[in-house]
Amino acid sequence: MAKNTVLVPLNIIDLHGDGFHPVLDITLFNTPFKVVLDTGASRTAFDHQLLRQANQAAPIIASERLSTGLGTNTMESATALIENIWIGDLLIPELEVAVLDLSTINIAYRELGHPEVLGVLGSDVLMRYNAVIDFGKKRLLLK
Repeated sequence: MAKNTVLVPLNIIDLHGDGFHPVLDITLFNTPFKVVLDTGASRTAFDHQLLRQANQAAPIIASERLSTGLGTNTMESATALIENIWIGDLLIPELEVAVLDLSTINIAYRELGHPEVLGVLGSDVLMRYNAVIDFGKKRLLLK
């Protein structure tokens, strides 16, 4: 493996007959969080409530556009500029993320016995860091 490649372990969670979600650990505000790896998400998105709990100082800016996906095209969204996100040994110095109400996802996860997630790691990050997802070895490679 090239020395500029970061290997991030994936935890594949079983949604009990409704497929699988690859989940990985990230760190922001010096706090560990779990996020779902979502190649179908155009942008990385974090839950408004969990983001607020993690850092009261993170400015969240309301957006005029409506987010599509997540089962609806009428979800109001906002954005936040997050500094110093760690994905394994990869430091992302600054990333603008969508901020949404993802509480329904976490309610479903809790009902299935899975831990809460901060949100989804989207294709914006996956493209920028030339991601390779290896389900067989349960890992994400970022360059």
